[in-house]
Amino acid sequence: MSVLVAAALLAVVGAAPILDSEAATRRTAPTQERAPAAHLVVALGDSVPSGAACPCSPFPSLYGALLGQRTGGPVKVENFAVSGLDTAGLLAQFRQARVVESVRRADVLLVTIGANDFEDNHDQVVEGACTRQAADCVSDEMGSMRANLAKALAEIGTLRQGRPTTVLVTGYWNVFEDGYVAQQASGASGLKASIRLTLRVNAAISAVASTSGAHYVDLFEPFQSRGGHISSLLAADGDHPDTAGHQLIAKTLLAASLPRMP
Repeated sequence: MSVLVAAALLAVVGAAPILDSEAATRRTAPTQERAPAAHLVVALGDSVPSGAACPCSPFPSLYGALLGQRTGGPVKVENFAVSGLDTAGLLAQFRQARVVESVRRADVLLVTIGANDFEDNHDQVVEGACTRQAADCVSDEMGSMRANLAKALAEIGTLRQGRPTTVLVTGYWNVFEDGYVAQQASGASGLKASIRLTLRVNAAISAVASTSGAHYVDLFEPFQSRGGHISSLLAADGDHPDTAGHQLIAKTLLAASLPRMP
């Protein structure tokens, strides 16, 4: 009987180091670090994100590079912006299979749209014939822009199906020309009139973005209040960003919000 008890004790004592060794192995085993998330950035909008009038990388590409540096993960950028596009044209893009598929897969969307909705009102605005106090010649365009933008952002939400998504919707520094070009073409009063319209457009875009759950990114303040003349951020046409302007937009977008992680 004592032999059996001793054998049993020996078995228990002999087994203990094995259990302790296994536990130690589990405690000391290095944990695998989670790889940085990959991101797909899709840009939608007009000639600003398309890079018109600038022989440079447009801000969506620059933003993608900055995002990759910040997160350490791979970032792919697909740019569907089209020069001259207005909000009705943006809505029409959601009938294109390639755009739909890209938006469905994208976890970051950059949207710059709305200025071209007022292109036909340019002369009336800068000549001072279009004011809310007198004849508001842009009220119809303002209403349709808001409605179309809201529908476009709703389309994005539907395609993303509740997955973590960062939608950054920008405003404008000016919906028309600015800087020296605008001053020469329209005078100080015309430039002020275009800025007044721009502030109205930006307010409308901001309101729609907020209601839709998107993040509004102001570009008016960075362009208009950076300390230097705004022409240093604009291409020769006075209407589109130059290299420095695109870099400023990309940095402003990155500072505004980082992608939501799953």
